Amino acid sequence: MTVSPFDHPYLSGLLGDEAVAALFSVAAELEAMLAFEVALARAEVEAGVIPAEAAGAIEVAAHRFSPDVASLRTATARDGVVVPDFVHQLRTAVGEPHGRHVHVGATSQDVVDSGLMLRLSRVLPVLENRLEGLASMLDGLAASFGGRALMGRTRMQAAIPITVADRVGAWRAPLERHCTRLSGLMEERFPVQFGGAAGTLEKLGEKAPAVRAALARNLGLADVPQWHGQRDRILDLAALLSGITGSLGKIGQDVALMADRGEEIALAGGGSSSAMPHKQNPVAAEGLVALARFNAAQLGGLAQAMVHEQERSGAAWTLEWLILPQMVVAAGAALRLADTLLSSIRRLGAD
Repeated sequence: MTVSPFDHPYLSGLLGDEAVAALFSVAAELEAMLAFEVALARAEVEAGVIPAEAAGAIEVAAHRFSPDVASLRTATARDGVVVPDFVHQLRTAVGEPHGRHVHVGATSQDVVDSGLMLRLSRVLPVLENRLEGLASMLDGLAASFGGRALMGRTRMQAAIPITVADRVGAWRAPLERHCTRLSGLMEERFPVQFGGAAGTLEKLGEKAPAVRAALARNLGLADVPQWHGQRDRILDLAALLSGITGSLGKIGQDVALMADRGEEIALAGGGSSSAMPHKQNPVAAEGLVALARFNAAQLGGLAQAMVHEQERSGAAWTLEWLILPQMVVAAGAALRLADTLLSSIRRLGAD
């Protein structure tokens, strides 16, 4: 039994997404934190902050580094963040004389937030590819059934006749806009976070801008000034995730209503009932509605996490950890379920 349905032993079959969830696993998080430390060491060699031999030793140690996760758990309970013990263990693994060159000028939030940006940058292409696939599937449905009749309904009441192409077009248009927004985010690139203790990179002095630029380049992230307490980018992404699941939830709700009326749609498969063997429940459609409502509810929580007091907030930061990964996985799961649902459509509209 788990707390989250997204990694539950059987609920994850409906609501989970293994490919997206893998980017929020412990292994993925540790890999991203190690990538930050290796990239930082390389950047500081370029700027003349640490010797080249130190960066080489850090990289070698990182490749064979296997942290004591039990120790990380205990330390996180004490420190509120995993990085202090993580850095201590990595310095020990690097050993003398170069262990002291690990994490120079950085702070815990630099490691965690830059690692998050690395993982999010790998999520977006997955979401974009799935959205494009759904748009193509909708094009196929419009080509096959677009000329058939449907009753247009407003406020749940019969209005005037429309065509299948009208309704499918209304499903497709938001997906195209979401693709455009995702493409814009990928072109802009997620930002590196590098500010040191209080955002001023005081330990690096005049070399700070060069180190940050090289760090961003090494990680494939955008070089921007520190943003410890500026969480608008996180909220923008969350709004996009909620928009995606909301648009897919609208499709799910429409399909469920059409299936209820019987004559407007024919679906293959469907879920069985323990009490009524004759039923074929629109499980994928229902899942889309649930995930849309889930992400909409979480969006308010991330809006609360915008409120960081002064230069850094432990409380607001922790709130992000509770919410954002589940929103990302929910979006991935919704795209997966939408593919299942659209693939099951055998007929749309009246003959």
